[in-house]
Amino acid sequence: WLYLRHQRERQRRRRHLRDLRALALGQGDFELRDTSGAARRKADFLGSWVLLYFGFTHCPDVCPEELQKLRSALRLLQRDPALPPVQPLFVTVDPERDDEAALARYLRDFHPRLVGLTGTAEQVRAAAAAFRVYVSAGPRDADGDYVVDHSVLTFLVDPDGIFRDCYGRSRTAEEMARSVREHMDAYEPLPP
Repeated sequence: WLYLRHQRERQRRRRHLRDLRALALGQGDFELRDTSGAARRKADFLGSWVLLYFGFTHCPDVCPEELQKLRSALRLLQRDPALPPVQPLFVTVDPERDDEAALARYLRDFHPRLVGLTGTAEQVRAAAAAFRVYVSAGPRDADGDYVVDHSVLTFLVDPDGIFRDCYGRSRTAEEMARSVREHMDAYEPLPP
């Protein structure tokens, strides 16, 4: 009975992974720059679990809240030394204002391993499109300031570069950490 139960669970996980691949969410590559100006691609993060968030440094409240939640989830995961480390990534949706220096200043307060990525408007648009992230810059005020409306999701990508899950605003850090741990426990590498 236990063997059959285990087999059914493995089949369910395989179907789920096949469905995720069919979505093609996050399957595309991206080419952006990190805060030191080095070119970074999605392939650079293969072999690592990744939590990826799209946001911008001038965001008044949502992005800081989500990054604090991400930091808390990472701390919860780091408590278990048996778990592999998770690489947090922040991709700006506002490359006009978020250059490498702005990202470095903004992200240093959230997590020491948080990598900030920026690029040209086209590169950022392509990265957001790969994850089907909605992005729309609002009107400029008298000072030329504006807010960027965007999808508020944190994406989990496995070591094979496959999208596994996403977490919206309603998910707590504890729920995110629990979900990541469950995905890690169920993970089976893609065959070569």
